[in-house]
Amino acid sequence: MSKVLLQNKMLPKNRPFRVSVEGNIGSGKSTCLNFFKQWDKVEIHPEPIDKWRNLNGHNLFGLVYNDLSKYNFAFQHYVQLTRLQIQTSPPASEKTEVKMFERSVQNNRYCFVENAHKSKFLADCEYEVLKAWYDWIENNVDISLDLIVYLRSTPEVVWHRMVKRGRTEENAVPLDYLKEIHSFYEQWLNSPEKVKCKIITIDADKDLENVLEQITYHSSAILGGKINDQES
Repeated sequence: MSKVLLQNKMLPKNRPFRVSVEGNIGSGKSTCLNFFKQWDKVEIHPEPIDKWRNLNGHNLFGLVYNDLSKYNFAFQHYVQLTRLQIQTSPPASEKTEVKMFERSVQNNRYCFVENAHKSKFLADCEYEVLKAWYDWIENNVDISLDLIVYLRSTPEVVWHRMVKRGRTEENAVPLDYLKEIHSFYEQWLNSPEKVKCKIITIDADKDLENVLEQITYHSSAILGGKINDQES
């Protein structure tokens, strides 16, 4: 098995343009990622849900939604690890110029960990451990983002979408949880000291066709001007 070298922040950056597609549960992140599969120089990374569902036989994804207090610490630890692996791993191809992934290490820290602590799903000591891990990562590893695509949605809209798609682990997710996640998204993405890259906001309350129109309109900027339309 090949080893992944974390990029030290002191080294020159020699990596693809990093784009994190952000949004609440059911906001259309997968739709956005699938759109950009048409460019062969774009490397796409959906959320590693299969890993979360099977860590040596343990379905952390299912466990955390069934008992948000008992399993949140273990789940957040593993989510942070898998996001870090995606964000810092070398591109799969030498041709890759844009690396696009569903949510980021930063998102986990400032949205889901904050929400879990506020909701008492993480004890104070567990919260401090996760913060300490993140601070070390941020200070020692290049996890910087070049662009965030924010699929901004109303919690009520995405709750109905979530119910409709029927993902087993999400059946017990209440509307209030989506409202809290939305609130932390808004706090995070409106904090210049936490977000150090450009943000493109897409109105994800619209229907799928309209969302795709917005993504298409912004596609050149989303790709950082790295790829021409003729290269798709």
